Amino acid sequence: MSATANLLQQLCQYSSTSLLFRHSKLSKKGSYLVPKMVMYPIPCFYKCMQSTSYEAVVQGSYVPSADASQKTEAKEKASTTAETVGAFQKLPMVMPSVDILYSALRKAKRVSPTKGIANVAKRERNRGAKQLDALMKELAIPLRTYIEDFPNKKYLHPYEKSLVELTLGDGNYEEVLGKVEALRKKVVSVGKEHASICAKSLSKREAGERLSEGMKKLEEIFLREGKVVDELLNIAKILRAMPVVDLETPTLCLVGAPNVGKSSLVRLLSTGKPEICNYPFTTRGILMGHITFSYQNFQVTDTPGLLRRHDEDRNNLEKLTLAVLSHLPTAVLYVHDLSGECGTSPSDQFVIYKEIRERFSNHLWLDVLSKCDLLEESPVVYVTEDVNCDDYELAKYRKMGPDGALCVSVKSEMGLDELKSRVHKLLGSQFMKIKGNQEKLEVCG
Repeated sequence: MSATANLLQQLCQYSSTSLLFRHSKLSKKGSYLVPKMVMYPIPCFYKCMQSTSYEAVVQGSYVPSADASQKTEAKEKASTTAETVGAFQKLPMVMPSVDILYSALRKAKRVSPTKGIANVAKRERNRGAKQLDALMKELAIPLRTYIEDFPNKKYLHPYEKSLVELTLGDGNYEEVLGKVEALRKKVVSVGKEHASICAKSLSKREAGERLSEGMKKLEEIFLREGKVVDELLNIAKILRAMPVVDLETPTLCLVGAPNVGKSSLVRLLSTGKPEICNYPFTTRGILMGHITFSYQNFQVTDTPGLLRRHDEDRNNLEKLTLAVLSHLPTAVLYVHDLSGECGTSPSDQFVIYKEIRERFSNHLWLDVLSKCDLLEESPVVYVTEDVNCDDYELAKYRKMGPDGALCVSVKSEMGLDELKSRVHKLLGSQFMKIKGNQEKLEVCG
């Protein structure tokens, strides 16, 4: 056996304590432990290194180990996971383009040359190059921050993605961010180019001229193309004003034709204060309120009215309503108006109702017949309707709405106490449904 092998065998036979500590006899009160030179188990280290090398190198090429691959995949998966709602409240504060420009100019002009340069020409070209570089950075850094901090639309929650498309127009969000990035690249390119030219100046006068040219060029570019920053500022204001929805809080969504009384019921049931007027599409967006029952908080949302037409013919307001029902875990309070005041005939309301009820049959549901103080014994029939229609279900709907509908009137307060009680029970059921879905996800996870 070689001398090296004997040494390794002896090291392995030592106890860990004898390797790490030794006794000192300097103390009169007895020996105590002091740190000794740390010795590591070399054979184990060799074994570990050998196994790692075997995993890492295969036929001369690097192959990451299984653990490294799993970590990389997990990191990539986490970066591409759709975000939860609330991304709009995390948007950065965007400065107006004029403020960015003039702030950058002020800061750049305060930049002084490097100390210790005796030659006047060298000092001036150094100052000019540094000021142009500073101006370029002061303009480009805010733009880069906006690009990084505004979320990628494809990673948004489906509900918020729908809000972006329907509120701003399909593709407008990405187009504005693309223009901001193009402006940033242009500012960096022009700034570096003029800083380089200034740094090659042969005299103080030439350095001053190159500095003025570069400053003027960057200012012209930002004044001409910086309006895209103001567009991004407007987008941020619009998105930040969107109502915050908590996916874990039970939500009641009021749905129905335009002007059937949804907004009045939202004001009655919650803290939401939507505008109430007698014209279609009063609700021009998603309005959110809150209800508190037995110290528990619930959400109530008012949605734009739906008309009788195919999805491809619907306007963006109607599509917002469908987006809420499609992407949020809501209970539905469907409002019907048979009084003749809403502008949509009972026949059309019946068709809309059947379509929505069938499409979103998995939602918890409560039907409400509004404005019942205006209803007469005989149903209101529009001139466009076929009175002699043989559809029994439609004829029944014209008289009393769908089966089990609750008759209410905000004006006379008829049925309001029962409505609040049934809404409370509905939201309690919605809470149990959300909780059950979360438990299923935890089990599957």
